[in-house]
Amino acid sequence: MTLNAMSTLKCQFGIECHKCYPRSIMLTASQASSADVPAPTSLQERKQEFARNAIWDAAIDLFFDKGFDETTVDEIAVRAGTSRRSFFRHFESKSDLMAQPVVEWGASLVSAIDSCSPSFSVGELFREVVFKVALKSASNPRSGKLMQIAGKYPSAREAQLSRVAAVQDRVTQAFSKRCKDEVTAHLLAGLVFAVLGTTHQVWFEKGEKDISATAQKTFSSLSKIVSDMDRAQAHRRIVEKSL
Repeated sequence: MTLNAMSTLKCQFGIECHKCYPRSIMLTASQASSADVPAPTSLQERKQEFARNAIWDAAIDLFFDKGFDETTVDEIAVRAGTSRRSFFRHFESKSDLMAQPVVEWGASLVSAIDSCSPSFSVGELFREVVFKVALKSASNPRSGKLMQIAGKYPSAREAQLSRVAAVQDRVTQAFSKRCKDEVTAHLLAGLVFAVLGTTHQVWFEKGEKDISATAQKTFSSLSKIVSDMDRAQAHRRIVEKSL
């Protein structure tokens, strides 16, 4: 994507153009969230889902209270009221468990991309995906704990980062279905990770209640960067012509 092409995204990031946008996106996200993960159908599947969630909840509480490095798989199993064998039926390791939010984040991104209207421009698509996933992530009551664990323990953060490349590839593939060229798809995937990551970090660190407002600020900063780049390129062209 060239700078001129990026400029076409700029107007889509403007706060003044979408004053009621966050409210409509919040409704859409709440309606779509249950569709992202198919509900278990059989009794066995429901039992497996219950066990997995119990292990997950127990692990996050222990990571937060005791420490990621200090917590053992056996302690997680005991807290969850299950067995060590059951833990390994659902997760390969503590690191695999800690990385699951990144995998689920990727699934939410792909779902959000696929559910957007085919008539959306690139900028509209990008903006809606960011709002949908940001609002869904912020609604998770454990988001704050996860961010604190990842921020405090390098090994926990590394576990999450280990999945980013594969997840970003999935997101790129989803964007490629909506873009005319692979470069744009790759750029959008990278941008959506950067914008969402920045939005969540600022939202968490500043204790802001409405993550949609934080996302608006992130878009505004991105628009300013793109505008500055456009001005710099225009100035460079003028200089080159005068030589």
